[in-house]
Amino acid sequence: MYTVIGATRTRSFRVMWMLEELGEDYTHVPAAPRSDEARRYNPSGKIPALQEGDTILTDSVAIMTYLADKHGRLTAPAGTVERARQDAMTLWLIDEMDAILWSFTKHSFVLPEEERLTPALQGLKTEFSRAAATLSNRLDGPFLMGSQLTVPDILAVHCINWSIGAGFPRIEDKLFRWAKSLRDRPAFKAAQSKTPPAS
Repeated sequence: MYTVIGATRTRSFRVMWMLEELGEDYTHVPAAPRSDEARRYNPSGKIPALQEGDTILTDSVAIMTYLADKHGRLTAPAGTVERARQDAMTLWLIDEMDAILWSFTKHSFVLPEEERLTPALQGLKTEFSRAAATLSNRLDGPFLMGSQLTVPDILAVHCINWSIGAGFPRIEDKLFRWAKSLRDRPAFKAAQSKTPPAS
């Protein structure tokens, strides 16, 4: 049995969606970032964390990769050319989308006001739009790596959703429709159903 630690309106959602796709049972601890509850599992207070028995893993992409490898699904096998290409896509998404969104978030409200680089925010939006256009051009099939859902799909859709919530410019229609089709998956909706309503 797995335990996912982290509020669903964060990167924790990626792990929850992954577990739903795998059909694995899990419990959810909706801890806020840097909360005392989050620090019980990760001294830095960062989320998500995944607990499995006495083992605790951190970082959403590392957790997703571990789960995919362990269960032999949603990934190409390690040591194959297909896996190298999948990993290249995952790393590209981390660099070109996830990192930009996190920088925008930090300099919008996470960091103390005196440490924020507010003038950089518009440039980050522009960078994200450029990356989204590149991703749209690379999309050639129902999923990023071909005919099967893999880790990069979950990562990409979560980043697109994050950009929408952060008020970024709308992405191209092709990519928007693709992301919507993945949000319609039963596993996505099952994970989403665990999100508490906004107060």
